[in-house]
Amino acid sequence: MRIVVALGGNALLKRGEALTEHNQRENVRVAARALAPLARDNALVITHGNGPQVGLLALEAAAVAGVQPFTLDVLNAESEGMIGYMIEQELGNVLPEEVPFATILTQVEVDPADPAFQTPTKPIGPVYSREEAEALARQHGWTVGPDGDKWRRLVASPRPLRIFELRVVDWLVERGVVVICTGGGGIPTRLTPDGVLMGVEAVIDKDHAGSLLARSLGAEVFLMLTDATAVWAGWGTERARAIRRASPDALGEFQFASGSMGPKVEAACEYARATGGRAGIGALEDAEAIVSGRAGTLISTEFEGIEYWPTLFDP
Repeated sequence: MRIVVALGGNALLKRGEALTEHNQRENVRVAARALAPLARDNALVITHGNGPQVGLLALEAAAVAGVQPFTLDVLNAESEGMIGYMIEQELGNVLPEEVPFATILTQVEVDPADPAFQTPTKPIGPVYSREEAEALARQHGWTVGPDGDKWRRLVASPRPLRIFELRVVDWLVERGVVVICTGGGGIPTRLTPDGVLMGVEAVIDKDHAGSLLARSLGAEVFLMLTDATAVWAGWGTERARAIRRASPDALGEFQFASGSMGPKVEAACEYARATGGRAGIGALEDAEAIVSGRAGTLISTEFEGIEYWPTLFDP
């Protein structure tokens, strides 16, 4: 079975943790142990977020006096290589030696006319107080905005349209390689009218890129692993209930937070409608259980309405 897994930012760096190599390495090690059972019995493709990492790289690049800062497409490529290296190594430490791995620097086409370029919404980099964020915005010409109880830099996040290295990824998967690709949503690129490929100043949402990857590869399962145990109806209220399984149409009756669960549910429904496969959302440590329906939330056109977990299933 082909499974595409999108690792949320918490799999690489928990909220509020310092952006150190040690912290990222420890979190990737936990993720590798959770994914190893899936890799043993399935064709596994892994994608991941990069918001904190790409933001830190942008700060580092801007700190060199007299040098033009690198653009976000180049920094996306840097973070893909760095994170892919860690995932490869930690998975390799828990899987048999004969299992091959490959990290693919993946270019993803976006539309330069996408309205997302007029309204930056994607948070990247460290978290700040409002005062710190607004001071940095004045200094660097950033757009900033709230992210939970903190503030972060916001950049454009256009919709992914096409994965240019898809044939390479498919070829490797067919030969039993565990592939890490479209990291951070992939490297945002566009084609000029005369067919020249070039980078774009943006960061693509990893869940939408993961959905495109899963659809393009014909994956039977698309997993989005995060720090939430499931998708919750009425989150934050006394009547909150964890959803066990649902149809895409049934989920359309709910509103989910645009900065957290909203893009995941949208990406899951998009994948489920297009393929008839199962999309799963839940906690990293429950990866294997989500696939078999023993944890998290499953979304598919094969389900009708919504089924909830028992009340003893706590957030």
